[in-house]
Amino acid sequence: MRSASTTENPSGLSVLVVGLGALMAVLPQTLILPVIPVIARDVGATAGQAQWLLTSTLLSGAVAVPIVSRFADLRGRRLMLQLTLVTLAVGSLIDALTSDLGLMIVGRVLAGISAAAVPLGISLLAATLPRERQASGMVVVSAMLGVGNALGLPLAGLIGDRADYHVLYWIVFAGAVVSVVLISLVVREPRIARGQARVDLPGIVLLVSGLGGLVLPLAQGSAWGWGSIRVMGLFTAALVLLVLLVVVERRTPSPLVNMRALAQPAVLITNIASVFVGFALFASFVGASTYVQAPTATGYGFGASVLTAGLTLLPSGLLMLLLAPFAARLIKRWGGGWVLSLAGVIIAAGLIERIVATSALWEVVAGTAIVGIGSGVAYAALPSLITAHSRPDELSAANGINSVARSMGSTFASAIGGSILAAMTMDIGGTQVPSLAGYRTLFVICAAAGVLAAAGGIIVARAGARSTTDNDDSARTGTAQHRAGLPLTNRAE
Repeated sequence: MRSASTTENPSGLSVLVVGLGALMAVLPQTLILPVIPVIARDVGATAGQAQWLLTSTLLSGAVAVPIVSRFADLRGRRLMLQLTLVTLAVGSLIDALTSDLGLMIVGRVLAGISAAAVPLGISLLAATLPRERQASGMVVVSAMLGVGNALGLPLAGLIGDRADYHVLYWIVFAGAVVSVVLISLVVREPRIARGQARVDLPGIVLLVSGLGGLVLPLAQGSAWGWGSIRVMGLFTAALVLLVLLVVVERRTPSPLVNMRALAQPAVLITNIASVFVGFALFASFVGASTYVQAPTATGYGFGASVLTAGLTLLPSGLLMLLLAPFAARLIKRWGGGWVLSLAGVIIAAGLIERIVATSALWEVVAGTAIVGIGSGVAYAALPSLITAHSRPDELSAANGINSVARSMGSTFASAIGGSILAAMTMDIGGTQVPSLAGYRTLFVICAAAGVLAAAGGIIVARAGARSTTDNDDSARTGTAQHRAGLPLTNRAE
C-alpha cells in the first residue's frame, strides 16, 4: 500500500533529479570506449590489458544490479540509489587521479556498481510519484540507458581530441556528487515493508559466480579464443551455477531472485524481449560508430573522426529523451505489450534502412535515429510491463533483473558483433577491416532481434487481454450467482 505522503516535492523535479543520477550511471559504460587506445599508450599497457577497463565494469554491473536491487526492496530504494552513486563518485575519483592501470580497473569496478541506478530510479519513482505521473517518470529514467550510450561517444570524442582523458572521469565524478546531493534534498524515501526477510547469502554467491562466469568469457572470448578450454569451461560452470541458483532460490523463503515471479509468462517474455532490444541497440550504435570511421577505400566508410562518429549517434539519444512523454501516453492508451511490439517493428525498420542505404552519411544518421526511436519506445514499455506484473515489495528486484537482461543483450551484441566483423573482412593497404557484407550480416541479425522483441510484445499483450477477459467473465459470473443466491464458487482464493 502506498504511503499517503508519497512526496511533498514537485514530481517533475523528482524525475529530473533521478534521471540525472541514471544518466551519470550509464555514461561510464561507453564514455571511455574511444579513448582506450590512448589510455593503453599512457599507462604502457597492451590493448588486451586495457580492455579490462570495459570488462571489469561489465562484470561488476552484471553481478551488482540484482543484489543491490533486492537490498533496495529490503532497506530502502533512495538509500541504495544514493550508495550506488557514491560508489560511482569514488570510482571516478580514483580513475581521475591515477595513471596506474590496476588502480584504474579498481575504479571501473566501483563505477560498474552504479549500473543499478536505472532500475533503482524506476522503482523509486514508481513508489513516490502520483499515479498519473508514474508512467512518464519511469519512461524518462529508463530512456537514460539509451541516452547515456548515445551521449557518451560524442562526449568522449570531443574531450579525447582536445584534452586529457582524465577529464572524462572528472565529469562523471562531478555529476555523481551533484546527483547524490540533489536526490537527498528532493526525493523522499518511500515507506518499505518491515517483514522477516533475510539476506540470501547462498543466492548471492551463486548469482555472482554464475553471472560472472557468463559475462567474462563473452567479454574476453575474442582474445582467449571462443573454442578455448578457458572459455568453454567458464560457460559450462556458469550454466551449472545458474541452474543451481534456480533450484536453491525456489526453496528459499526470502530469495534474492524470486524465481516463481520471474517464471510468470508476462515477466519471462518481457525479460527475453529485453535481451533482444539491448542486443539490437548496442550493435546498431557500435556498428554506426565503427562504420563511419572506416576508410573511404572500403567503399562504404567515410573516414570520419571519433568525434564525428559519436555525433552520428547524438540524434538517436536526443529522440529517445524527447519522445519519452509520447511513449508514456501510448502505454496508457494501448498497454505496454502493444507498445513494445511497435517498438520492435521500428527497430527492425531502422536496421533495414542501414542495410539498404549506404551511400551518404545522413543515411547512417537517419537509420541509427530510427533505431533509437524504437529503442526509446521499447525502454519505456519494458519497465511498465515489469512494474505491472510485479509485487510492490519486489519492484526494485524485478526491475533489476530486467536491467540485467538488457545488459546481457548488449554483452551478447558486443561478442557476436565483434566476431562477425572480425571474420568478414577485406584488405585495405595490408590492413584487415570489416567488410560491408559483415556489417549487413550484423544488421540483419539485429533486425531479427527487433522482430522477436515485437513478437514478444504481441504475446504479452494478448495474454493480458485474455486475463482481463477472464477476470471480467468471473466478475459477471459472480454477480449472477450472487443475485441468484448461489455460492460464489468461481471467486479466486
